[in-house]
Amino acid sequence: MDRITATKTAKLAEDCHKIFSLSDNVKNAIAKTNREEFVPSGFKHNAYKLDALPMGSAQWISSPLTVAKMTEYLKPKGADRVLEIGCGSGYQAAVLSHLFRGVFTIERIEPLILEAKLRFRKLGVSNIHTRLDDGQNGWIQYAPYDRILFSATANEIPVKIFEQLCDGGILVAPMQVGSKQIITRFKKTGTTLQKEELEECDFVPILNGIQK
Repeated sequence: MDRITATKTAKLAEDCHKIFSLSDNVKNAIAKTNREEFVPSGFKHNAYKLDALPMGSAQWISSPLTVAKMTEYLKPKGADRVLEIGCGSGYQAAVLSHLFRGVFTIERIEPLILEAKLRFRKLGVSNIHTRLDDGQNGWIQYAPYDRILFSATANEIPVKIFEQLCDGGILVAPMQVGSKQIITRFKKTGTTLQKEELEECDFVPILNGIQK
């Protein structure tokens, strides 16, 4: 990252922190991630604003503030492996790559996952593992995960996803509750799940199957 970009991403992290208090490790992860690489070329000038931006396949790249909040809600400190459901542009996964030893991210839209893989390669990020699949299946091969993050809104969390979360693990997901979407955090202890509603949000919904 060149000095100008580093200054812009540091300011972006600070702008997020002013609105929503971030721990140092999350703030640093935002500051180390070049958002410009993840936005469509026509929107480069908006890369450092706290706005969601449109990208291919009728999807959106989340606002940096939303990414910062979701990352903070995961409580990444001390966790080793994270599963992300809904890779999209790859920006959230790139932020997580600074905080976890292994990031496993699933996307159901093939062009998006192919583009995200190219970005990770270009940025030299080697600890993100990608998969084209319906994210509601999870990724059993590398389970259990310390943390699981949904980057799309779910009506409910499939049982098989909770089965892939380790004991003491945390899952954060935007949940559809009536007409609202609410960021919800689940903590797994043995066979019980503790649920906490955090704040309203606006994400694209989870859809079934794979889109080529």
